Amino acid sequence: MNAPLLRVALRCAAILSAATLGACSAPAQVAPTQAPSLTVEVVRPERLTWPREVAASGGLQPWQEAMISAETGPLRITSLQADVGSRVRRGAVLATLSRDSLLAERDRLRAQLAQAQASLAQADSDVARAAEVRTSGALSSQQIQKYEVTQQTSRATVAEQRAQLRSIEIQLGQTNVLAVDDGVVSSRSALLGKVVNSGDELFRLVRQARIEWQAELDARQLAQVSAGQPARVTLPGGQQVAGVVRLVSPTLSNATSRGIAYVQLPAQSPARAGMYGSGVIDVGTGDVLTLPDTALVLRDGRAYIFVATPDQHVRQFQVSAGARRNGRVEVAGVTADARVVKSGGAFLSDGMTVRISGAAK
Repeated sequence: MNAPLLRVALRCAAILSAATLGACSAPAQVAPTQAPSLTVEVVRPERLTWPREVAASGGLQPWQEAMISAETGPLRITSLQADVGSRVRRGAVLATLSRDSLLAERDRLRAQLAQAQASLAQADSDVARAAEVRTSGALSSQQIQKYEVTQQTSRATVAEQRAQLRSIEIQLGQTNVLAVDDGVVSSRSALLGKVVNSGDELFRLVRQARIEWQAELDARQLAQVSAGQPARVTLPGGQQVAGVVRLVSPTLSNATSRGIAYVQLPAQSPARAGMYGSGVIDVGTGDVLTLPDTALVLRDGRAYIFVATPDQHVRQFQVSAGARRNGRVEVAGVTADARVVKSGGAFLSDGMTVRISGAAK
């Protein structure tokens, strides 16, 4: 090959090699930066003074029950004037017992009393005559003494007959079974025609129709509660009833390690004995760290918040949620200077990139 052709071939080979090398060493494309997917607003926890509440649950029971029994007997029930649910006043007649045998006994004792009074009158007359002739010697001292003993015996007999008559009159009064206090009849075991003995229970009465909530508390809660504190109980029907702590149990149950706070409820409330309610007792005020309740995210039964980092990412933290009030919730497990996502946390995940709204920046 001559020299000109050799130079042309070498030049072509050089151009082809340069083109191939340039194609192989082309710079790689740079992946675009991931754009934030959501714009969020952040807030800082706010410290507020809130009423402190102790949550509890427990049964509703009568404040006190009165047991009304027969005071005399055996006598037959002749009438009933009250039934379960009847509202009665103190002294109202609830039932009556048969009086016939007692009336007959009263008549007999009245006759015996009259006889004893006649004997006493005779004895008084004998003693008076003996006193007139005592100095004349017409009667012996022994006879005079006998008259005086007879007089004393007659007086004792009259007193005895009067006491027996008084006793039978008391029994006649007891044939009317009376309410011992204002209240509501909660049970009735009295049956028309039944023969009852003294001491047999006939009625039970919820005194003054007062029902109280017996809130069960653990040792820590019990230490915060005292008499006079306001409380609210929610009944099974959803009604809320306000009450006041009447007293606090001084001991805990050995079986449950819980004590009782007795909360007095209004007499005309819809609360009924035997219900079960839940509620809260106000135990004062305290400073709490709060967030808007929209900042909480509930997942798997736990409460979480999302905190924004300076590089516009969010981190998920578990917190403990407490009382709620006016759209805010008490939280523990977060610092006061944290920037917490105010809402929309359900659409976020840990480490996600976000855009912070202008005001929050």
